[in-house]
Amino acid sequence: MDEGRKRGRPRKDPATLARWTPPEGWSRLVAWISPEEKKALKHVAVEADVSVADLVRALASGLATGAITHEELVGHVLRGKVVMEKIPTLFERDERFHVVDRPRAECAWVFEGAGVGTEKLDGTNVRLTVRSGHLVRVEKRRNPDKAQKQRGIVDGWYVDTDPDSGEDKWILAAAGNTDVSGWSDGEHPCEALGPRIQGNPLALTDHLCVPFDFQAPELPEVPRDYHELRDFLADLESRYSPGHLAEGIVFHHPDGRRAKIKRKDFPRAA
Repeated sequence: MDEGRKRGRPRKDPATLARWTPPEGWSRLVAWISPEEKKALKHVAVEADVSVADLVRALASGLATGAITHEELVGHVLRGKVVMEKIPTLFERDERFHVVDRPRAECAWVFEGAGVGTEKLDGTNVRLTVRSGHLVRVEKRRNPDKAQKQRGIVDGWYVDTDPDSGEDKWILAAAGNTDVSGWSDGEHPCEALGPRIQGNPLALTDHLCVPFDFQAPELPEVPRDYHELRDFLADLESRYSPGHLAEGIVFHHPDGRRAKIKRKDFPRAA
């Protein structure tokens, strides 16, 4: 704080907003944040010797002038959110959990022709955090158990892997074999694949991680009709590991929405 600047007197009524006339054209922004986020904002503001309001305005100014992009600011949050949310299956299901020819409302964009299809890789979901081309953190997906589901916890989350745990050995091997030197800084949701993961349906010889957002093979020729998709998936060869069947397809909308369909979702032909 500037030594020459005197500390102002406390307000008589702290609950009342201080009177201040904003410049012409300015507007007030109100947002709800978690205790952890509030603490982080205060910490950065103290380090920078500015108010939290000035810090928020600096972020907004950086976006307005192009000094920082929205991808840099919230990209890792959006990527994490997209992955941990359940990706809806294209069609409704029957009592045997097979899909039926009735598109789900939230997947209407797929049938309207939006987005692009990519191969759904059959492994285990992990998240790699990269800084300056180096891997700094490896996490794995944890799904809620039966008791947690009864309490209303339905979405999965990520937890750190343990180098001393035999359970995490092959995930860490996959992460260690993955070249992240060209990846952008941030958290990258991936599929960990390899000989000791999920039965290795693609018959890979090495363990590695494939990021969902930029390395999954594209399938531009994918049909978007129930019967055509069923026939297309029946013998769809993997683009990632030719000679083996692909597990399914994930459709990606430009705004981040996704939808999926797997070969085993369809009832077996009579």
